[in-house]
Amino acid sequence: MDSDAAVIHPSAIVHPGAQLGRGVTVGPYAVIGEHVTIGDRTAIGTHCVIDGYTAIGESCQFFTGAVIGSIPQDLKYQGEPSHLVIGDRNRIREYVTINPGTAGGGSQTVIGDDNLLMAYAHIAHDCLIGNNIIIANNGTLAGHITVEDRAVIGGLSAIHQFVRVGELAIVGGCSKVVQDIPPYSTCDGHPAKVYGVNHEGLRRANVSTEVENHLKAAFKILFHSGLTVSHAAHQLERNLPPVREVQHLVEFIRASKRGLCASVTRARGVRSAVSQA
Repeated sequence: MDSDAAVIHPSAIVHPGAQLGRGVTVGPYAVIGEHVTIGDRTAIGTHCVIDGYTAIGESCQFFTGAVIGSIPQDLKYQGEPSHLVIGDRNRIREYVTINPGTAGGGSQTVIGDDNLLMAYAHIAHDCLIGNNIIIANNGTLAGHITVEDRAVIGGLSAIHQFVRVGELAIVGGCSKVVQDIPPYSTCDGHPAKVYGVNHEGLRRANVSTEVENHLKAAFKILFHSGLTVSHAAHQLERNLPPVREVQHLVEFIRASKRGLCASVTRARGVRSAVSQA
């Protein structure tokens, strides 16, 4: 017996046109569609459905009941071919749903490498998900959302379409996110507000204390100086060392179209840089 051959349970339905890599396993009652490509050593669990123009990388795990690549939940979608690309070593837990893109968003949803999507998480059409991201149980992403590397999204959180979640940011559970979450921040609430830098995330990512202090100074300018966003970004460039994290924060701020989540101190009467463009 060829040890590299795919192992498909007799009850599974795999379309002859599907492409399965070496060592792929397909569990009981799973369904694999015609245009699906699955990379080496990926495991498809019981009752999973993988459909559409879906390309999956190597060494991924899909647990019971995940539905991957079904058509977008977008009334503007007219049946045109659209794609879902999933990278390597992702863990997709029970009953996760992921949709491909639409013509209005580049016709592609992309998920990077080494991500953990916990049970019942949903990723809608045209999302761009980076690497080493955690989306906890029932975390819900609407369409056209970008999540940068090493972000954490708490359980039962809902993120509005076109919002961006920055690198190494953490969003508390049950949050309502309607504006961009700055990189390296801790956010929580309904709607979500910025509480400060994500100290624990920075520590785990081996970001130095010196760089964390620069980010704290940046957040003070951004949220507590009374400057507009554009002026605050200028001050960050002018007053802080050009370390990568500060530069990325500035670039993120300037690219924001929905505006940034406000600081929690706004609720206490302190005017924030995000209060006006």
